[in-house]
Amino acid sequence: MVKTGFKNILQILIILIFNNFLALLGAQNLTENKIVNDTIRKSDTIVVKKEQLESVVKTKADRIRNDIPKKMTYLNKDAQVQYQDMTIDADYISIDWDKSLVFARGELDSLGKITKPAVAVQGGKTYEYDEFTYNIKTRQAIAFNARTEESEGVIIAEKTKKYNDSVFFMKRGKYTTDEYFIKKKDTIADYYLLAPNIKLIKGKEKSQVITGPIQLYIEQVPTPLIMPFAILPFSDKRSAGILIPSFGEREDVGFFLNSLGYYQPIGEHFDLKVLTDIYTKGSWNLRPEVNYKKNYRYTGNFSADIGTTVRGIKGLADYSKTGTYRIAWRHQQDSKANPFLTFSASVDVVSNKFYNNTVNNNYAFNQNNLNAQQNSTVSVVKRFLTLPVTITGTSSYSQNFSTGLADLKLPLLNVAINQFYLFKPKTGIREGLLENITVNTGLNLNNYVQTNEGELFTKAMWDKMQTGLKNNIALGTNTTIAKYFTFSISANIDNALTTKTLTRNYNPVTNQIEDVLNKKIAGYSSFSTSTSLQTVLYGMLNFKKGSAIQAIRHMMTPQIGFSYSPDFSAPTFGYYKNYSNDRGEMTQYSIFDRGIIGSPNSGLVQALSFSISNNLEMKVKSKKDSTGVKKLKIFETLSFNTNYNFAAPQYKWSVFSFNGQTTLFNNLNLNTALTLEPYQIIFAPGEDRGIRTENFGRFSVQGFNAQLSYPLSDAIFGEKEELAKKYSKKGEIRNENYYFDDDDYAHFSQPWTLNINAQYGYTRNLTRFGNKVASVGLDGSLKLTPFWSLSGNLYYDVIKNENASTRLSFSRDQRSFTINFNWIPFGQYKVYDFFIGIKANILRDALKYKDRSFTQPNAPF
Repeated sequence: MVKTGFKNILQILIILIFNNFLALLGAQNLTENKIVNDTIRKSDTIVVKKEQLESVVKTKADRIRNDIPKKMTYLNKDAQVQYQDMTIDADYISIDWDKSLVFARGELDSLGKITKPAVAVQGGKTYEYDEFTYNIKTRQAIAFNARTEESEGVIIAEKTKKYNDSVFFMKRGKYTTDEYFIKKKDTIADYYLLAPNIKLIKGKEKSQVITGPIQLYIEQVPTPLIMPFAILPFSDKRSAGILIPSFGEREDVGFFLNSLGYYQPIGEHFDLKVLTDIYTKGSWNLRPEVNYKKNYRYTGNFSADIGTTVRGIKGLADYSKTGTYRIAWRHQQDSKANPFLTFSASVDVVSNKFYNNTVNNNYAFNQNNLNAQQNSTVSVVKRFLTLPVTITGTSSYSQNFSTGLADLKLPLLNVAINQFYLFKPKTGIREGLLENITVNTGLNLNNYVQTNEGELFTKAMWDKMQTGLKNNIALGTNTTIAKYFTFSISANIDNALTTKTLTRNYNPVTNQIEDVLNKKIAGYSSFSTSTSLQTVLYGMLNFKKGSAIQAIRHMMTPQIGFSYSPDFSAPTFGYYKNYSNDRGEMTQYSIFDRGIIGSPNSGLVQALSFSISNNLEMKVKSKKDSTGVKKLKIFETLSFNTNYNFAAPQYKWSVFSFNGQTTLFNNLNLNTALTLEPYQIIFAPGEDRGIRTENFGRFSVQGFNAQLSYPLSDAIFGEKEELAKKYSKKGEIRNENYYFDDDDYAHFSQPWTLNINAQYGYTRNLTRFGNKVASVGLDGSLKLTPFWSLSGNLYYDVIKNENASTRLSFSRDQRSFTINFNWIPFGQYKVYDFFIGIKANILRDALKYKDRSFTQPNAPF
């Protein structure tokens, strides 16, 4: 009995030890290897093969079966295997200990389809498979229908081979950045890129996908967008990539690819972008751009737009070939870099007919072709910690496309003294006129020339350059009189020097007035002073209780003032001279005319000014307001001003000016301006320009302007009832923005905006008929569906009876990418533009459908 029991116990112990040996086959770690190495001397000729696993293989499952003869382990239901940094979860796992192979398979349904994939986690990355085989020793694997998430996207491949922890090879791989698909809210991606062969290279800081031919599929439909290869970088850092263009047609230059190019980062602080526009009729455009940025110091870019525009057919009368250029520089210093010294630049130099000839359609869509002027400025500002002085140095360049002339200021230096009180009290409380006297002063140095493109930076330009120096001193004070009146006094002193003076003559041969600028240093001093008295009056008109109109409040701000300035045209000053005009009459002019320092006043000024500003409001009953009363603005501002010059030999009254601004019906904005001539104007027979007479009181309209704008939106028309409260059933996946009623009809919000604009202007300026301008316009947007948007504008010139500007835009939001269509159907630039753009940042840098440069807000193009 004892021997038999001992024999059975011994057999059981042998079996348990053998099973533990199989289960802990990987437990022969480095400690054992060290022991083996220590027992074998260097002089031994026997080499021990390393067959043991480097770590323990841990397993668990609902059902575990070991096949000892075949050295196999089978795990079923909620099976898990852990080895080093890899964890495998699957419905079924088998381990071949002899070959060191782990086979895992997802959960099957009754038809043999995978309903729940197998999952492997390694190095913080999650991989999903229908089934895969993994070699524990070599760490290689083969998987089918593998799903791998990288950065903002996911790759699904029919077959994947893991060569090592860094390199994966895939066949028929699909890549998408559709968030719904990634989060498994939808089983179908709204787009994907399909490649027959993919190589995934993983690194610690950067990974990338390299493919062969790759094609874009939208809603599982293949598109003609095919590339011979693609390199998709997965990194938070900027990376190089192709810039995908838009395409379309423009009536005058043909079909096009717009903004095709390449993006290349250069170090940590620079990047380069090169874009090109290509047209079928021969036009082309090249747009290089370098961006730079240094955190907490500065940011900016250099850019150019150089091209040739070809219109018509060569050999015919309508053929033209025009070269265009644009050079720009933007620089902005960070406010944290140096608060006492700042530098900024906004340089933009273009060819004279650039906006009318460039083939960059962005200018047409943004209506830059209507620009009449282009300005460039470079400035340096110096402040001091202990001195109340600010020094500003500026250089500017202004181009006028109508005249073809350019104004260059090189440089302009301004030294400004911070405002101070001349008699500041020790207590800090200022009272009376003396203690409230403020002084503002500064020095301004200006170098100015007006030239054209051909003379720029030539001797002819430098000869015409004018230099001027001007000092201004402004004094002012105010006090309160009799509690309700504000009394103000101010004085202004100008001292100026210039290097050019004017000589004017009439040439009877050419019948022209000739101006000659003389190289002569001259200057002047001028003085003016003014005083004013102002108060505020209130009036209230109350109506009977229960009336629809509760009250009307009127606030009036009258002001009366007096100004004085000596007559600096007197011969004793020498600032003014005379010349004989075409009728032999002596005509006065200033030797500082056409200069950069201005001219002193001509004629004695002893003028009394009048102005009245009004504000009119009304209170009405309202059920919507919690107080039961609502305020309505009749006129926010209604002002009138004129002046009477006692010293003027004639026309003592100036024109009468009226200005008004109000908002009606909460949204209707109205701005008006009216100018009345108080003296009678008579016209000689056949003459279009009239002559003022001394007949006062015969008022005539010399100018009138009215601007009307009426912004409308869905929010204005009552309170919107929330769809979530009205309908209990909400859509899912692609329909999550919809709500459904009991009959399964879809409902969704449709926000919209519509701005109605109208403008009318009339200017006469002593002419017989005057000039009129009138236009009406619409611009707005409409959300047709949660995914379709429509926007555009329409402006019509009423006087010319023609369309002034029209633009229509459609956009489609496809969750992970957008489709845009822009169209200008009328006018000089009849063009349409179609573009597909992926939203994910990872593909913005790889395919660069939309530039994502770190200086994009400052980019000029």
